[in-house]
Amino acid sequence: MSVSNLSPTANTASNPRVPTEPGPVRRVVRLAQNNELAFWGGVVFVLIALATAAAPLLTSYDPTKIDIPSRLLGPSLTHPFGTDEFGRDLLARVLYGGRPVLITGVLSVVVGMLIGSAIGIVSGFRGGRVDDFLMRLMDIMLSFPAILLAILIVAALGAGLVNTIIAIAFSMIPIFARLARSVVLVLALEQYVLASRSIGATDRWIVLRHIVPNLIPPIIVQATAMLAIAISYSAALSFIGLGVEPPTPDWGLMVSEGQRLIFDAPHVPFFPGIAITLTVLCVNYLGDGLRDHLDPTMRNR
Repeated sequence: MSVSNLSPTANTASNPRVPTEPGPVRRVVRLAQNNELAFWGGVVFVLIALATAAAPLLTSYDPTKIDIPSRLLGPSLTHPFGTDEFGRDLLARVLYGGRPVLITGVLSVVVGMLIGSAIGIVSGFRGGRVDDFLMRLMDIMLSFPAILLAILIVAALGAGLVNTIIAIAFSMIPIFARLARSVVLVLALEQYVLASRSIGATDRWIVLRHIVPNLIPPIIVQATAMLAIAISYSAALSFIGLGVEPPTPDWGLMVSEGQRLIFDAPHVPFFPGIAITLTVLCVNYLGDGLRDHLDPTMRNR
């Protein structure tokens, strides 16, 4: 045996190191390096969510307490965002008002994602008449503008947080269903799926082992994009009186109540409007960054 066969170089060449999957922290660092706008959008969105959750710690004012002598005060040290026409502290109302908007946005996306993805998997994997029936049903739902469909559902069920979540989630089901179906149709023709079928693997095993894991990245990207839309829809429904009912604070409702004061007390609709805009922008930037991060082919488009 020659000496060269015993050298570290030879051992390294014959036993190459297997690359390990980067951990969550490393992935966040990589996202921050590749797309700073997406990273900071995610950071600001998390801070907004934490601020709404920690509202009792950030303000001592009751968001529903009426104080007529303090009505329509401008921003000051006592009331950083000023007060509304009933003397209620606007900072407290903005902090508490973010709760129903974010809860509605997140839950409606989660519900729509789960139901829509399940429909898409069944449709794409089964094919045939099942696929035709489910996709025609999705086409009917997509024939209505999503916001109009949500308005019709809330108008039928009645205003309220739960009904708003149901309405927005229902309008998002066909979007997730079509995405999931398109991905499943591609995955079903992959060699590893065909090999699993050839050895007698059950449909359930193939779906759980091969389909679902490969479906997660595009679904996450789509869900992030839909979160911004869901937040906008939630605020819009509250703006027209079909969302959260007063006196519960809600960003859309606050803008609606303050629109008639836009010239006399512009701070009343300004701060909740900025909260909606900033939140939607942050989620959009985060979604764009996740799309580029999970799909490198999109970076140069």
